[in-house]
Amino acid sequence: MLVDDLSWNLVRFMPHVLAMQRAGTTMSRFYVVDSLCCPSRSALLTGEYPHDNGVFTNSGDDGGVATFNRHGNQPKTYGVALQKAGYRTGFLGKYLNGYEPVDKPPPGWSAWAVGGNGYPGFNYNLNENGTVHHYGNEPGDYLTDVLSAKAVSFIDSSVAAAKPFMLQVAPFTPHRPNVAAPRDADEFPGLTAPRTPAYDKQPSDAPTWLTQIPPLTTADAEAIDREYRRRAQSVLAIDDMIGRIQQELAAKGVARNTYLVFSSDNGYHLGEHQLRAGKQTAFDTDIHVPLIVTGPGVPAARSVAHLASSIDLAPTFERLAGAKVPSTVDGISLLPLWHGESPGDWQQGVLIEHHGPTRTPNDPDQASRMSGNPPSYEAVRTATALYVRYGNGEREYYDTVTDPFQLHNLVATVSAGRLAPLQRALSAMAECHNAAACQAAARVR
Repeated sequence: MLVDDLSWNLVRFMPHVLAMQRAGTTMSRFYVVDSLCCPSRSALLTGEYPHDNGVFTNSGDDGGVATFNRHGNQPKTYGVALQKAGYRTGFLGKYLNGYEPVDKPPPGWSAWAVGGNGYPGFNYNLNENGTVHHYGNEPGDYLTDVLSAKAVSFIDSSVAAAKPFMLQVAPFTPHRPNVAAPRDADEFPGLTAPRTPAYDKQPSDAPTWLTQIPPLTTADAEAIDREYRRRAQSVLAIDDMIGRIQQELAAKGVARNTYLVFSSDNGYHLGEHQLRAGKQTAFDTDIHVPLIVTGPGVPAARSVAHLASSIDLAPTFERLAGAKVPSTVDGISLLPLWHGESPGDWQQGVLIEHHGPTRTPNDPDQASRMSGNPPSYEAVRTATALYVRYGNGEREYYDTVTDPFQLHNLVATVSAGRLAPLQRALSAMAECHNAAACQAAARVR
């Protein structure tokens, strides 16, 4: 279950997800390779960093589904690998930016029900196994509920066929315009966005792109609160879907033999660092997302602090299915962590790669200057630090142990000895091209 733009601060509104945390394992240091939809989803599908799969943005020469296809990524997805291993595979909801329902489904998926502009929740088209179907404006057409019903149908047909199965369900919410199910549209009256220590406060020695953004106005704060409330409302149907899927797995007698994985393609900031609503930065608000798993051999109520990122999910799914992991994969299987082990020799850093600023018309993630549209950067996140290197030469360093909200850029004052390992690791990870090389580069020494 891959949710769109869901940040950690929305999980509290999702009782079934909270129950998954109690029943399973939470990866407390899981990060995305870029806090933007298409590069994050491309990394998840292929297990490759953007510098290997070629997808850095949502459209244009370095992004979107056309770039994904042009770089030969279709045969490298975990869907293809699992299908070859005998699995029935399904994909529901949002695929990659730029995909339209008139487009042919890609290889690797036994069942396909995918939309293009599903963000409004109503009046959309789905490509259902090669045929375009239109959904209107009735309550029963609400997209998340439609995906929920299709997920149940996929489970039923897979069990009936006595086939192992893998299903990715990807709703379009809580992405803007944050459309909730009609039944949830009046929930949480008076709810306001969290005011963390970073709310309406820039870091010291902030990069130039950030210093140009003024403090929040009263109108900004009111808009942020309204959006947070709509976001909370919109995740209720996703949580209902999770409950319905769990119920169906139990009814079909396969719940104990099925892994459920819940995550998001990126986080979201709402007022932190004076930024209006958006993403694309290297701050934890944007790159740090939930990863919660339940299933066979997964310890209950366990939190794992080992570092992981979106490139690690494809090889994990492939290992689970006994499938062949492509040699191009940059990530590492998380199975040892999911099964209660604590490997000592584990990756000590994850790479974030971003191209910007983005200025593509009609991009649903088009960011204004006020919401944060940073220039290109590379960053490394470790358990204790965030180091960012911009294409224009500016840098940031945050000690995330003493400064978890990333308010003090210490790059000008920290010793060269503390920076050097991060600089070496960042350069090595930005050039790595397979799992062995990327894991070696991720040893921050």
